[in-house]
Amino acid sequence: MSSPEKRITLAWTGASGAPYGLRLLECLLAADYHVYLLISSAARVVLATEHGLKLPSGPDAAKAALVMQLGCSPDRLEVCGKEDWFSPVASGSAAPKQMVICPCSAGTLASVAHGLSDNLLERAADVVLKERGQLLMVVRETPFSTLHLENMLKLSQMGATIMPAAPGFYHQPESIEDLVDFMVARILDHLGVEQGLVPRWGYDQRK
Repeated sequence: MSSPEKRITLAWTGASGAPYGLRLLECLLAADYHVYLLISSAARVVLATEHGLKLPSGPDAAKAALVMQLGCSPDRLEVCGKEDWFSPVASGSAAPKQMVICPCSAGTLASVAHGLSDNLLERAADVVLKERGQLLMVVRETPFSTLHLENMLKLSQMGATIMPAAPGFYHQPESIEDLVDFMVARILDHLGVEQGLVPRWGYDQRK
């Protein structure tokens, strides 16, 4: 079992931005994190559409497909079913203290903001909030409605960090992968994970 500080929950929802989630998973595994991965049904559709990766619906089969795709160790990845209430992420006494929802749909944003906990993904986020852990929500929607903004404000006041999927351009990206890495680098920075994907502002510019 990994030490508590090297465990994290990662959730993929049906918002556009599947490459962000896949790249973040790759980086967390490379950093020796034990990742509990939660995948919504809509996220599977988006992943197939945007990345060409079709994941099986069963957790074990999905894990096997991701291990093959990423070439990672199966020991550090656990894919959880949406109603796997015995998963560690469902309990405040066992869940990792850090969770990232990337990408985060407006629907998931609303569900978490109002504590619905209708599935494991929503419950896991609720657990992190109630245990005063670190919840990052990489919201991907445009434009934001007043309701979206109200939900983001509500969650921010609860302690969540709202990180819209809005990559910068000061690192002079030359590919889609560069834009994805910018956003993933910002997420890793907030998690306290060392990363070399994108240089920090000001350092490379100084002579």
